[in-house]
Amino acid sequence: MYQYRLYPSHKHKERLYSQFDACKELYNSLLELNNRTYKTTGKGLRKFDFNKASKGTHPELFSQVRQNVSDRVSKAFQNFFRRVKDPACKKKGFPRFKSSVHSITYPQNGFKFKSDKRLYCSKIGNIPIVLHRLPKGKIKTLTIKRNRAGQWFAVFACEVKIPKTIHNGVKVGIDVGLENFATLSDSTVISNPRYLLKSERRLARLQRGLSRKKKGSSNRRKAKFLVARQHLKVSNQRTDFLHKLSHSIAVKYSVISIEDLNIKGMVRNHCLSKHIHDASWSTFFNMLSYKAVTCGGVVIRKNPRNTSRTCSRCGAIQDMPLSKRVYECPVCGFVCHRDLNASINIGRGGLPRTYTPADIEPIQPEIQAASSVNESGTICDRNSTN
Repeated sequence: MYQYRLYPSHKHKERLYSQFDACKELYNSLLELNNRTYKTTGKGLRKFDFNKASKGTHPELFSQVRQNVSDRVSKAFQNFFRRVKDPACKKKGFPRFKSSVHSITYPQNGFKFKSDKRLYCSKIGNIPIVLHRLPKGKIKTLTIKRNRAGQWFAVFACEVKIPKTIHNGVKVGIDVGLENFATLSDSTVISNPRYLLKSERRLARLQRGLSRKKKGSSNRRKAKFLVARQHLKVSNQRTDFLHKLSHSIAVKYSVISIEDLNIKGMVRNHCLSKHIHDASWSTFFNMLSYKAVTCGGVVIRKNPRNTSRTCSRCGAIQDMPLSKRVYECPVCGFVCHRDLNASINIGRGGLPRTYTPADIEPIQPEIQAASSVNESGTICDRNSTN
């Protein structure tokens, strides 16, 4: 996926908003048609039927944009029936009517680059684009979307061949936490940036101002925009940190072992849920997985049970309350930080539960110099003065 900023003019925005409303009306009408057909005949509609029903409607939409709306309705019902057949899924989620649509998709054509500063889209026109790099591979789809802060983006989905590479790095185990974001088995400690906590005072002030505004007024709309922009800033800070950190780890290490955590169960703890969401472990693991594959490495998910309670030297197990941060083995006398002990166990023992395949040969770990990662995501030596 390649994402670029768009700067549409007032005319472009009017056309885009008109297409968003048309997509919403088309989606709701197709959903209503399927429900009505099922009540009368006992059978639902297929994607072909949705395309046939939408043909000729809403002339302000490009033909393939209409087909994409039909595809969205069809996939909504496919996902619903998939969840119905899954006994482990508690919420089935029948497709609902949409109150708004914030994106349109061109599946195959209807768009092209006029220059390095303009993107032509059918029924919209030439939109200014910041093309900071050219998309690689074959462009499959284009999605134009708007976020809550009023920013416009063009997202290209491209088909790219990943070359087979051999990673020459070493093995490492990673233990994530809240005191420190992550601790690596080679003594690398990554501090937790806590971007949400740093912005809480400003967010609280903006949200208090929003709550005082009259509903439906222009001032409330402006205050809502300011709150959304502040949340977007926190999200961008967190995403930037995770991208830089995951890239530095994927480039340096060939075999990366992480914990297979049940994050959905962990956030049920109301005392820690905000901090866990702020850390975004799941997003970090997903970034690390695909970046390790492109670099020629692998990511192994291991069972996190007893990783903090087991001695990484002799294998003895003892009770370790969460408040105890230093591991002291009563058998062999081994002493180290709790997270470092867990990361060594994660990188060393246990069978992998899930495995991301890549054509590499296992490489024996080597002794690494103790290093740390600053908030910008760059790795620096602990002994350096910078």
